[in-house]
Amino acid sequence: MNIVLFYHSLLSDWNHGNAHFLRGIVAELQARGHDVRVFEPHAAWSRVNLIAQHGEAALHEFCILYPHLRSRLYELETLDLDEVLDGVDMVIVHEWNDHDLIVRLGTHRQRHRGYVLFYHDTHHRSATEPQHIGAYNLVDYDGVLAYGRVICDLYLANGWAQHAWAWHEAADTRIFYPMAPTETAGDLVWIGNWGDDERAAELHEFLLEPATALKLRTRVHGVRYPPQAQQALAAAGIDYAGWLSNYRVPQTFAQFRLTVHIPRRPYVQRLAGVPTIRPFEALACGIPLVSAPWEDVENLFTPGKDFLVARSGRQMQQHMRALLCDPDMAHELSVHGRQTLLQRHTCAHRVDELMQIYDDLTTP
Repeated sequence: MNIVLFYHSLLSDWNHGNAHFLRGIVAELQARGHDVRVFEPHAAWSRVNLIAQHGEAALHEFCILYPHLRSRLYELETLDLDEVLDGVDMVIVHEWNDHDLIVRLGTHRQRHRGYVLFYHDTHHRSATEPQHIGAYNLVDYDGVLAYGRVICDLYLANGWAQHAWAWHEAADTRIFYPMAPTETAGDLVWIGNWGDDERAAELHEFLLEPATALKLRTRVHGVRYPPQAQQALAAAGIDYAGWLSNYRVPQTFAQFRLTVHIPRRPYVQRLAGVPTIRPFEALACGIPLVSAPWEDVENLFTPGKDFLVARSGRQMQQHMRALLCDPDMAHELSVHGRQTLLQRHTCAHRVDELMQIYDDLTTP
């Protein structure tokens, strides 16, 4: 098949948590023999910030690790969709794209019925900013790929789309797998961005306070931490190490004894069933995981066997202590979690789902 993907960025994962999954989908499609072209804007916010803070070397490193993944930079004003989409079978446009591009693709699809056009939603705006989604005209899209069934329901209930399918994120197990530790750097690591205060209180309750109480050697990776957040980490004795390229996450997990998942508030309060990418990464890498509360209403995992769930900061502290004091328990948890991941939640599984959706739409 001839497939075109419009991403915010394939090259940069700076404040771009979806990059891991998007890269994995491209790699899996290519491995199956599909012709895949990725387009990203020349001035993509994530890539611009990555270069500004870490230089071109960060992009060179990406190209070495992903020799087959390339994107074509474009300017929206000069993008010729007739040329780009000539002979194409499937088009996916990720939600983090310019509004005009999304509208232009719908207009093009209206005039050219030879391909299938999907809108890919991996954000909480459908619940927190419905007017934002409502402003899109997706009537000429064949449907929405949403990373949670609750998001699908919002699109259908509000009449934003005619069809919607749950298409959760997953792990690219070519990159994310257990690695032998080269050194031990500490006890606890958390990888995630500050999140515009969407989980500030939760970070204190489920990360800073338990780590301080247990005197854990703790490291935090992520970007856009305001001064007060960095000061709070320092006061708790936590090492703030800034941006970590997504493909170095497995190496980092191997150096620590456990990690935590702390979802942003919208995913807890309004979007049950959407775990975001971090649990998939942790389970794929075989590191014991403790999660702050979120409701797995779609039964993606088995809480208590794949990972532990802490309903309070006190319980988070108890779970951390138990895993650190009982290596057999930690091992059993990580093995079960990885088995679940390999059985149900790899990028290969998601491409299977994508192809089934495509076949259902195109089979007479």
